Amino acid sequence: MSLTLLAVQTLNGLQLGILLFLVAAGLTLVFGVMDFINLAHGVQYMLGAYLAVAAFQLTGGFWSALPLALLAALACGLALEFVVFRRLYDRSHLDQVLATFGVIIFLNEAVKTIWGAAPLSVPLPALLDGSIPLTETLAYPVYRVALIGAGIAVAALLYLLVTRTRLGMLVRAGASDAEMVAALGVDIRRLFMLVFGFGAMLAGFAGILAAPIFSVEPGMGDNLLILAFVVIVIGGIGSIRGAFLSALIIGLTDTLGRSFATDLARLLLPPAAANDVGPALASMLIYVLMAAVLFVRPAGLFPVRSA
Repeated sequence: MSLTLLAVQTLNGLQLGILLFLVAAGLTLVFGVMDFINLAHGVQYMLGAYLAVAAFQLTGGFWSALPLALLAALACGLALEFVVFRRLYDRSHLDQVLATFGVIIFLNEAVKTIWGAAPLSVPLPALLDGSIPLTETLAYPVYRVALIGAGIAVAALLYLLVTRTRLGMLVRAGASDAEMVAALGVDIRRLFMLVFGFGAMLAGFAGILAAPIFSVEPGMGDNLLILAFVVIVIGGIGSIRGAFLSALIIGLTDTLGRSFATDLARLLLPPAAANDVGPALASMLIYVLMAAVLFVRPAGLFPVRSA
């Protein structure tokens, strides 16, 4: 276990944590404010990546494709909310789960029909197509560092938006008592639409950032959605601060666990047994962590007070 490998995997863990936060932030707002279980949130991450591919093919540049793909992700989120999701707000959680699972299947097949099943990608922007030397023989991509920085900047802006603006006040009030907010004259349906569209845009932004470094393919958001649900459960449903901190914790735990679990197992077990136990333990770590947090704090690390 070298310090260089530890540094690289720590940066990779932060990168995963940032992507998780961008997906989980919208998910926790939708769940916290609207009490709506949206299993299709992961496909909005996938749509963001595919829209980045389409926008790049249209404009020929990453920076010109970025705002175009971001607006398209917002439009897709609002269209889904208008056509499908607003009809489910007053339905049971089981109905919401079944309907949004159907949306997952539909959109996964839709992108196969439009873009095909083969993996796609977006070239790295020339400005960020370089490496930062960590040692004489090892360097870390500039784009991944920029991704971490962009995620932290979005987290800071989102925190200010939620805690320091009137819209953020309404979102926090809606998360605490939506019926009271509606009774005070706020158009709660419009608030729900704005929250849903903003959450979809954040997930799409994560997909846009991921497009140059990961394969863009159908179903790419499904595994990330599972991790995003773990993030909001640990952080506290409806809490942006909790989503950010728990996303970083999950990203680091998952990445470092997969890198070093086998080495740590060899300290206690024979090499053959450690090779079997290590990967199995690594895949369980985040769920063990979630169980431990819920045992101590059942509402998560930073629960949002509700009426």
